[in-house]
Order: sequence, then C-alpha cells, then structure tokens
Amino acid sequence: MTVLRPRRPDDTLPRRRTALRTAALMGPAFVAAVAYVDPGNVAANITAGARYGFLLVWVLVVANLVAMLIQYQSAKLGIVTGRSLPALIGERLGTPSRLAYWVQAEFVALATDLAEVLGGAIALQLLFDLPLVLGGTIVGAVSLTLLLLQNPRRQRTFERVMIGLLMIVVVGFLAGLVVNPPPAGDVFAGLVPRLDGAETVLLAASMLGATVMPHAIYVHSSLVIERHGVTESSARKRRLIGATRWDVGSALVVAGAVNIALLLLAAQNLRGQEGTDTINGAYDAVSAAMGPGMATAFAIGLLASGLAATSVGSSAGATIMAGLLRVRIPLVLRRLITLLPALAVLAIGVDPTWALVISQVVLSFGIPFAIIPLGRLTADRSVMGEFAGAPALRMFAGLASILIVVLNAALIVLVVTGSG
Repeated sequence: MTVLRPRRPDDTLPRRRTALRTAALMGPAFVAAVAYVDPGNVAANITAGARYGFLLVWVLVVANLVAMLIQYQSAKLGIVTGRSLPALIGERLGTPSRLAYWVQAEFVALATDLAEVLGGAIALQLLFDLPLVLGGTIVGAVSLTLLLLQNPRRQRTFERVMIGLLMIVVVGFLAGLVVNPPPAGDVFAGLVPRLDGAETVLLAASMLGATVMPHAIYVHSSLVIERHGVTESSARKRRLIGATRWDVGSALVVAGAVNIALLLLAAQNLRGQEGTDTINGAYDAVSAAMGPGMATAFAIGLLASGLAATSVGSSAGATIMAGLLRVRIPLVLRRLITLLPALAVLAIGVDPTWALVISQVVLSFGIPFAIIPLGRLTADRSVMGEFAGAPALRMFAGLASILIVVLNAALIVLVVTGSG
C-alpha cells in the first residue's frame, strides 16, 4: 500500500524563491512598454476603430506578437554584449554611413516626441481647457522632472514611476470596455486578416508604427544594462535572459491589451458618429455615449501616456545619440532639444490628431532600420556566442522583418501616388 506523505509547508519554498528572484529582475520591459501605449497609439487605434470598426483588430494582434519577439531580442542583446543596439550598429559602420543612420534614427525620435507632447497637450486641453501650446509646455516641464529620476542610483524609482503611470493608462483606456463591452463575434471577426482600400493600408502602417516602436527597440538594450549592469558570467546571463522572457511577455500583454481596447472602444461606441476620428471628437463621443466620468478617465489615461512616453522617448534619443554620434548629452538638455519641434507644430495650428497619425507613419518607416540589424546581430555567434538565436527564432524574426518591409513599401507607394 502506498502511503502518501502530507505535503510539508516548505515544499514550495524553492519555487517561491525562484519566482521572487525572477520578479526582482523584472522592470526594464515595463519601461519600454510605456512607448507602446503612447498618444500616437490612441490616435491611430481610435481612427482605425471609428472608421472601420473591428476590421483591423488583427493588425494589433500581429503587431503585438512581433513586438514581443523584437523587444526580447533587444533586451537579450544588451544583456549578452553589455552594449546598446545603436552602439553595436555604430561600431560596424563607417563615418558617413553612421551619420546617415543617425539622421533617420533622429527623425524617428523626433516623431516620437511629437506624438507624446501632442497627446499630453490634448489631454490637458480636454481636462482643463488649456491652450495646446501651454499644455505642451507643461508636459515638457513634467517630463523633465521625471527624467531626473533616471540615473543608476534611482533606476528602480524611475521604473516604479513609469509602471505606475502605465497602470493609470490601463485603467483609463480599459474602463470604457467594462461599461460597454463589444460583441465577442465582432471581435473574433476582426482577427481575420484583411484590408479594405488604400486608407486601411495607411492606417495599418500607422498602427504598426505605433505598436512596434523603433525607439523602444533601441532603448530596451540600454535599459537592461542600466538596470543589471555588465556581466561576464554565463550563468548570470542565463538567469537574466530567463527573467527577461517573463518581463517582456507580461509587459507586452498589458500594452497589447490597451491598444486593442482603444480600437474596440472606438469600434463599439464611436463608429458612424461625426468627428470621432479625432481625439477631441472621440472624447466628446465617449462623454455622450457613456457619461462624463468615462470621458474623464479616457483623458486622464491619455495624459498619463503622454507624460510617461515622453520620458522614455527622451531616454531613447539619448541612447541613439550616444551610440551613433558617440556623444553623450544630459537627458534634460535632450528633452529641451526635442520639445521645441513639438511646440512649433502646436503653435502653427496643425490638426493634432492627424499629426499624431502621421508621426506613427514616420515611426513605421524607421522600423526596418532597427529590426534588421537587431536580427543579424542576435543571430551572429561572433557577437552573441552561445546565446545566438536559435534557427526557429531567426526564422520568425526574418518573417516579421519581411512583413514590415513589405507593408512599408506599400505605404511609400500610397504616399507618393497620393492614394492614401
């Protein structure tokens, strides 16, 4: 007869300790994930949902899966090499090529900052009726304060602040779905890949640019170094890579849920109403359909996304400049330099929502320049050693790169011909 021994209370202690150690190593991916829920996402996803309903849900699902793979590769590259992606690219380019590469990366960083400052300014206008230029100035000033937290001694504090803002974004943008959830059948129908004309290609590229963020790819390789330092131990590298899988997976699930929620919110509540393809119009429509409380939650989520993402964007810009120009400037100065173009766009009266969508298209142009070198570096045994990507991982990364390049080529044709 088999005698079953009672389970001792401490049997689970090793597993708990492992889980706690893994949790203690997490954090950098949540900072990078802030970039995936910035105001550009709000504009792109609300525009897609308001105009085409549930048609483009599949774009967000595919983009989020691609983002998980790419962010994991970026973090792994930083852990294994102790160098950021821009620094490794810069080492392999001659001076003219390196400067040209920096120019395109800098345009990506400027487009990112434009989206974040515009979104925060719109949120302050919705909440307090502030002029857009004043709102943008306030967003810039607050982001300067947040950036002061980002140094090796305060890195954990910076991560906690970013995660706190991310949670505000989650609540602000998911609240509407709880009040008025969409039909499950419509959501599942949106998972079938299809497009409907040239404008849906433009929107799909915009959503892709808002979801797979070039600057987040660049900065993630740097964030893991700032958090964990440079290590030569293979065992510690394995431990950090294992924790990074959980970090990236959980962070991008949160970010993906927010992006999909934005599209579903617009598809369920805003389709067919006039002006709902702008953030201001969406705010008014949410207020009319679900009450001022939901509209306020939406605006607060937008403000939190702008404040958090602009800090991450400034950090990414500094990483790009340090790696490709080999020049380090204070983050505060970097913040001031990139703030000015965004304030100029607000001052000349460009439609802010459309400027947000176009900024995401610019980001989509920059994606191949980030993911193709990333794929080559993480597959190179001379760079990664025993941690080089497995054949299956390289295959999926290659397919993702091809998908993105083809979509961007189609977008270029549409823009040049005026079809978009």
